[in-house]
Amino acid sequence: MRIGELGRRTGVNAHQLRYYESQGLLEADRGANGYREYDESAVLRVTQIRHLLGAGLSSEDIAYVLPCAVGEVPELPGCPELLEAMRTRLRRLDDQMEKIARSRDALATYIDAADRTGGDSYPPLTGAAVTRC
Repeated sequence: MRIGELGRRTGVNAHQLRYYESQGLLEADRGANGYREYDESAVLRVTQIRHLLGAGLSSEDIAYVLPCAVGEVPELPGCPELLEAMRTRLRRLDDQMEKIARSRDALATYIDAADRTGGDSYPPLTGAAVTRC
């Protein structure tokens, strides 16, 4: 099948499919006319990629785990190397979430303080450089 049909069947646009191919996640043969030709297994492969992306894995992570994936909502074997790769990604996500939570808390503190002080504008209106909120 051509890229357009694969896109229709998976709900993924051609640009994304070409990106998956460039990342080594999806393979296509080339027809005599130079067009990409995908076999039936590409539908399953794209579905697996979408699920793994939804889990927060990077394309590099997915390239590592995809050969082990089984089924539409991919099941992954518990081999030590694969588990370590997924645990590493989970730690990175946890770190990012902690940073975002700290930023959110700091921003909420600033908003609360600004609400308490009130006022029509900040900084006070003086000089040529006037900034209004």
